[in-house]
Amino acid sequence: MTGLRWGILATGGIAASFASDLRTAGLDLVAVGSRSQESADAFAARFDIPHAHASYEALVADPDVDIIYVGTPHPMHHENARLALEHGKHVIAEKAFTLNRAEAEDLQRLAAEKGLLVTEAMWTRYLPHMVRIREIIAAGTLGEIRVVSADHTQLLPTDPAHRLNDLELGGGALLDLGIYPISFVYDILGAPTEVRAVGRLIETGADAEVATVMTHEGGAISTTLSSSRGAGPNAASIVGTAARIDIDRVWYSPTSFRVVLPDGTVQEEYVSEVEGRGMQYQALNAERLVREGILEGDILPIAETVAIMGTLDEIRSQIGVRYPREEADHG
Repeated sequence: MTGLRWGILATGGIAASFASDLRTAGLDLVAVGSRSQESADAFAARFDIPHAHASYEALVADPDVDIIYVGTPHPMHHENARLALEHGKHVIAEKAFTLNRAEAEDLQRLAAEKGLLVTEAMWTRYLPHMVRIREIIAAGTLGEIRVVSADHTQLLPTDPAHRLNDLELGGGALLDLGIYPISFVYDILGAPTEVRAVGRLIETGADAEVATVMTHEGGAISTTLSSSRGAGPNAASIVGTAARIDIDRVWYSPTSFRVVLPDGTVQEEYVSEVEGRGMQYQALNAERLVREGILEGDILPIAETVAIMGTLDEIRSQIGVRYPREEADHG
């Protein structure tokens, strides 16, 4: 097999971006599944996909599919990814990976039992500028890293019925936006040893703003901010004893950064040159992992995704956000 045969589960905006970038990378996109034949047919025609399925069940049962990208809203990820794994398909699921840590652990166990790859589609991790940043850190250029900060702030719909504001649909800034800076902090500093969070809840009970201050091994500190009520700088910085990295807007998509010495001298400037949106890099990585049999993942191991979901659980606990499904699960 020269490459995996991809199926896409869902036909929304993020699924369209992923399909477009698969085509950009020349990967083998063979099937799409939707909840209606009309939607599946339209998506298939748009991206020249040979198989259009009128249900997710039909998609995961397609023998021509090796790996499935789950592009539904995050409250559905656990059910959809589990369905694909049960049918022997590798899975890359959009972020936030699941609704909570328990669901993530369930997918981790099932994938291990089946000998399959399951990974979170945190596409930022795989972008060229992030790869270069990790190389710079590994070379010791920054010295000892003391502070990491990042924000993800957007002006999103305020309608209480919109999925972003509806707790029944996993609404809130944290899981939709905050997942980016939290994952970034994990990437640079590892898991936190202490988490402190504050947030502002709207009338639906969902979080509109969330800020965190976390301590990491060696005493390094991270700060994150997410908001669905206003567009901020969406920048990030990594501050070390010998230099810092300033990542420009929008830090979590293909962008530029500078390595800046304490006296203000710019030691290195990096500008991304990426075709398409840049979602193809995570797909290429998934193909490599399967080819090499690294089913735990490497750039974003499944164990780290599970740990991140645990941190999001802790943040929600501190700011008072609990989803109705969780209440039902625990009686």
